[in-house]
Amino acid sequence: MKKLVIGCGVLLVLGVIVLIIVAIAGGSYNRLVRLSQAVDSSWAQVQNDYQRRADLIPNLVATVSGAAKFEKSTLTEITEARASVGKVNIDAKSAPTDPAKLAEFDRAQSQLSSALSRLLVVVERYPDLKATANFVSLQAQLEGTENRITVSRQDFNNAVQAYDTAIKSFPAVFYAGALGFHEKPYFAATAGAEKPPQVQFNFDNTKPAPAPAKP
Repeated sequence: MKKLVIGCGVLLVLGVIVLIIVAIAGGSYNRLVRLSQAVDSSWAQVQNDYQRRADLIPNLVATVSGAAKFEKSTLTEITEARASVGKVNIDAKSAPTDPAKLAEFDRAQSQLSSALSRLLVVVERYPDLKATANFVSLQAQLEGTENRITVSRQDFNNAVQAYDTAIKSFPAVFYAGALGFHEKPYFAATAGAEKPPQVQFNFDNTKPAPAPAKP
């Protein structure tokens, strides 16, 4: 009888231990799910902001192409860069797990940013174009979009950091991989990435009158 009581006591203790382990594991698993969903949500916002910029570009190209003698090579470059972004096959709703795929996406977006910057530099040579209402509106929208992109990229990196830290922490480190929770890549930091690109134009088209010619 005494042995039976001891045996039941041992089983009870073991049962409590198992329940505690299950509760801890269950809570940890649910946390990983939430963190993974936060990464996907942040990624979707990144995609939305980049798409908003891409949607502005055709209107920008149409606006500047009407300027007399505007450099066609500049328009071709930004149009091709925008098309290259669309060729990167990446899920808009699920954050990439392949660092190479994220790097490919980032390179395409960086090329588009560079082409856009060069186009805006060329626009400086056309004061009449800069003064049009449509161009002023595009300036404001592009500047706001670049700010949103910078913020959404940082939010994405923060979400990935929280997720990657969680899957490497106890007790998730023992089972995260087996349950499909794998490390996710970050956006690589670039020089000046902490500041959004400046999409600004000088609308003061007045120039000092030339000095009168000496007789």
